[in-house]
Amino acid sequence: MTSDFKLRLGALGLAGLALSGCSFTPKYERPAAPVAATFPDQTAPMAAQADNMAWREFVGDARLRDLIALALANNRDLRVATLNIEQVRAQYQIRRADQFPSVGLAAAGNRQPDGNGGITSTYSVGLALSSWEIDFFGRLGSLKEAALAQYLASEEARHAAQTSLVAAVASTWLSLQTNDELLALTQRTLATREDSLRLSKLRFDNGATSALDLRQAESLTAAAQSALAQQRRLRALDLNALTLLVGQTPPAALLPAPPTMPEAVTANTNGAKVPTAPVPAAPMLRDVPAGLPSDLLTRRADIRQAEQQLIAANANIGAARAAFFPRISLTASAGTASSSLSGLFKDGSWGFTLAPQALLPIFDAGRNNANLDSAKAARSIAVAQYEKAIQTAFREVADALAGSATLGDQLTAQQVQATAEAERFRLAELRYRNGVASFLDVLDAQRSLFTTQQALAQTRLAQQQNQVALYKALGGGWTVE
Repeated sequence: MTSDFKLRLGALGLAGLALSGCSFTPKYERPAAPVAATFPDQTAPMAAQADNMAWREFVGDARLRDLIALALANNRDLRVATLNIEQVRAQYQIRRADQFPSVGLAAAGNRQPDGNGGITSTYSVGLALSSWEIDFFGRLGSLKEAALAQYLASEEARHAAQTSLVAAVASTWLSLQTNDELLALTQRTLATREDSLRLSKLRFDNGATSALDLRQAESLTAAAQSALAQQRRLRALDLNALTLLVGQTPPAALLPAPPTMPEAVTANTNGAKVPTAPVPAAPMLRDVPAGLPSDLLTRRADIRQAEQQLIAANANIGAARAAFFPRISLTASAGTASSSLSGLFKDGSWGFTLAPQALLPIFDAGRNNANLDSAKAARSIAVAQYEKAIQTAFREVADALAGSATLGDQLTAQQVQATAEAERFRLAELRYRNGVASFLDVLDAQRSLFTTQQALAQTRLAQQQNQVALYKALGGGWTVE
């Protein structure tokens, strides 16, 4: 390759790179957040942020932390999200490579009649540059910018997937813990009702009570048996859900510990027992301060993902606009050519070709206009999706804050009610055995106590899952450790 050719090719390359700074991409401006400045019923925002609290700090139970770590390593949805990043990163590298010339080694041979009855042969070997588009108007640069934004969006999608996975594992684990408690409570209640049924049948056989009392006792016993089957089914469903989330059968050592069940309280000297509820588990989740709605723009991975998709749509407008201007490409080669193979590398056989081309669209049946309209519509869609992501995040945080503000009071009231119902059952048993009240009063008190204890466990679960929902809604759970 001659030094003159090198200088010319280098000058053309530098000129192309210099002029490629031109861009028709609209200036990006982040849309205003279509939500209020503060969350409902929030007078003073707190300073701390959920994304500053890694999920290991938020989750206090060691078994649950280990189970979440296992899910992060094995969950297939998270694995797909990670592989999507690699795929989109490769697409970005392809767009980036489009801005540079591709040089290859070319060899060609041609034999054809010369018009005089003979054969003309031509052979060539050298370096070739094929149709390198010089990005004068920023078309390739806009496409590269769009690909980069899509790559960043895929990273945010992976962060959002991790946040959802952490929250899903925690919520399902808490649900399994509550179902274990309810299962133990139901077993204790069933044992109590079976005792009552045996006593009622004995009294009926001896003519001391009516058939109505016996049938009521049978009904309550059957109801407890039905509730027991239901709780066993719900526990199995929770285990199945955990298996899917974790990506393997959860180790038994990482499942919730068996609930602590205090001994049933003796109602009187005749031996009647009051079924007691499980002892509440120690707090396993840390409280998370809400902050301001504007913080969600930087804390929520799904919002940042939507914004990167908006940036990509904005860059595609620049590429569509650039398509209205000439597309300049360069084809060149340098090497040796000869009419015979033996003369390819002899003196005087070296040379080069240079073939620039400019193509200005004149008539394309409206294709470029349609592409530009499509790009503008895609940006409008991306704006709406970005705003919807913000509104959804605002609603999720507001819902979780509403739960935080009310579930504590509800739980306290239900604890008082459960204590009162337990005492009511004890007194009803005592009054019945002393002939003051009917057996129907005992059965009604027993039914109310069981219902109240079930509601208490469910409300405790709702409060814990609400903490998880708030942590997720505020953008926690994806911090790289």
